[in-house]
Amino acid sequence: MYLPLTFNYKYPFFRKVEKPVSEKTFLLSAKGKFSYTEAGKGEPIILLYGLFGSAENYSSVITRLKDHYKLIIPDLPVHDLGMNISVSALTDHVHDLLELLQLDKVHLVGNSLGGHIALLYTLQYPEKVKSLTLVGSSGLFENGMGDTYPKRGDYNYIRQKAETTFFHPQIASKSMVDEIFETVNNRTKALHILYLAKSTIKFNLKDDLSNIKCNCCIIWGKQDRVTPPHVAKEFNKLIPQSSLYWIDQCGHVPMLETPESFNNILWNFLSGIK
Repeated sequence: MYLPLTFNYKYPFFRKVEKPVSEKTFLLSAKGKFSYTEAGKGEPIILLYGLFGSAENYSSVITRLKDHYKLIIPDLPVHDLGMNISVSALTDHVHDLLELLQLDKVHLVGNSLGGHIALLYTLQYPEKVKSLTLVGSSGLFENGMGDTYPKRGDYNYIRQKAETTFFHPQIASKSMVDEIFETVNNRTKALHILYLAKSTIKFNLKDDLSNIKCNCCIIWGKQDRVTPPHVAKEFNKLIPQSSLYWIDQCGHVPMLETPESFNNILWNFLSGIK
């Protein structure tokens, strides 16, 4: 959902290409409905986006890594689980999909809520995770849109909140703000988000992070106002085999705001994993 104003990457969400670099797949199983975006071949990388995000957030990552890895972006059913929605339920959904696809020893990359899901998955299924990358992850602390959306009917308030996601506020395009505004003013969707936000607070992982044994790459925008820099430092301190990388003039979604820097860090990290 968080989209820059212009994009040069050949990605089917943005333009029609003769040979799409990714495709949407839908599956129906005994455990429910699943959909995901897939591209490339090789070791599997699972890309997990944030609360108001989508597969489009990782378009530059797909373009950069598709010739070396299989990239899978699960669609997170934030509004399909009713009042049972929680970060734990979303983690279960991702697990069920990976089991269905018979994927093992995956690289996990998670931004914001997606990072929280990646952390829970790693803690629950450590034998299935080859590496972990956290990007503006929740799980310790984050500044959200607010606990009750007291100004949800105020378009300018929602626009200002969206702009704080980025170092360059112009990235918060009108279409992006419109989508957030529609979501938070839909009573049912707003309740789903509030339930999910409360569950992220409940599942604070501070006491569990020392149990993560895989290599962990922490990529953080220096000007992240949603999960401020002190959160990245805390993750780095608590996760044993972790390395912290900063990107300057960058907010909460580095893969959109500074794709070249983000992809270089991610590529170098993954290339070093044996």
